[in-house]
Amino acid sequence: MNIFVVNSGSSSIKYQLFKMPLEKPICSGLLERIGLEGSVITHKIYKDNKEKVIKKTIDLPDHEAGLKEVARLLTDQVSGVIRNPEEIHCVGHRVVHGGETFAETAIITPPVKEEIKKLFPLAPLHNPANYMGIEVAEKIFTMAKQVAVFDTAFHQSMPEKAFRFAIPESFYTDLRIRSYGFHGTSHKYVSQQAAKYLHNANAKIISIHLGNGCSIAAVDAGKSIDTSMGFGPLSGLIMGTRSGDIDPSVIFHLVDELGYEIEQVKTLLNRRSGMQGLTGFSDMRDISKAIAEGDKQAALSYDMYAYRIKKYIGSYAAILNGVDAIVFTAGVGENDANVRMRVCTNMEYLGIKLDEGRNNIRSGDLREINAADSPVKILVVPTNEELEIAQQCFELLGE
Repeated sequence: MNIFVVNSGSSSIKYQLFKMPLEKPICSGLLERIGLEGSVITHKIYKDNKEKVIKKTIDLPDHEAGLKEVARLLTDQVSGVIRNPEEIHCVGHRVVHGGETFAETAIITPPVKEEIKKLFPLAPLHNPANYMGIEVAEKIFTMAKQVAVFDTAFHQSMPEKAFRFAIPESFYTDLRIRSYGFHGTSHKYVSQQAAKYLHNANAKIISIHLGNGCSIAAVDAGKSIDTSMGFGPLSGLIMGTRSGDIDPSVIFHLVDELGYEIEQVKTLLNRRSGMQGLTGFSDMRDISKAIAEGDKQAALSYDMYAYRIKKYIGSYAAILNGVDAIVFTAGVGENDANVRMRVCTNMEYLGIKLDEGRNNIRSGDLREINAADSPVKILVVPTNEELEIAQQCFELLGE
């Protein structure tokens, strides 16, 4: 089954084509600066253990033009991997917010599309772009089943005591204001990979997704029981540009005493805070360089970043009543040994003991970085959200 996975953003589209049940993509790509001058497409083809890269600058006025160009590349007479768009059996779409409506992957129908549109206010930066990707794919891949995989779905297993806020009942019953959680596709994938590695389907796992956006999840026997992101993707861990948890009184003070408009506060907490606000950099590589040059503020920011993660590990170990493994994933989690070291230092009470040598070895594979006598496994598990989406589509369609 040819499954084409689409992750549509406001000005970009990431994609991969899988011939399921094979887990290696046939091709992948990224369209950037859609609707802007100088759009760029990077298309990669994987054949005979070799990678061929096609990269070009092209005017892409909208997402439809972008996906049409991808379809042309997929079917190119020289470098194409399929003969025509009708050979795509399924298009799997990443949709960030599924609310309470979608606890599972869903075949896209007109009612499903209407529900996705209703959720625009809960994910204004993501759901409209995801919806646009669906609309365009329906025009181009006319014979394919369109399937939505929701980032929030994995966290729908959280118990009510975890997802409810301590505000008047009507805010939940009438307005569905609650914690939804995000990065669910990633947390599901890496926790499943960790459980397989441990040969324990009932494993208690703390999954730590550290990219520009960051979140942590408590996973018990394959089910999410709590996660750090809430109603939106702002709460929880310190992130690249987002503050994570902050005392709400700070917001009241900014508005009531310092004259901030609410839009200014939103911009401050979402785009000018986190590591960006602390150091002037949102990329951990730049911050690491600043630390090496003796920047004390950069060093403090690293300590704050790791400290917040450690607090969540402690709380999630409590609600799980123990932990079998902690998992680091995503760009920072997979590649920044310094962050992992700071998180795992002085955690022996919880049975977490890092092996410094193992931690410093770079690899793209799932690996242990714990000491041999560590009661808790410390794993680095590369995430693969596109493969997880393809797998969920394949399972849903019953092939």
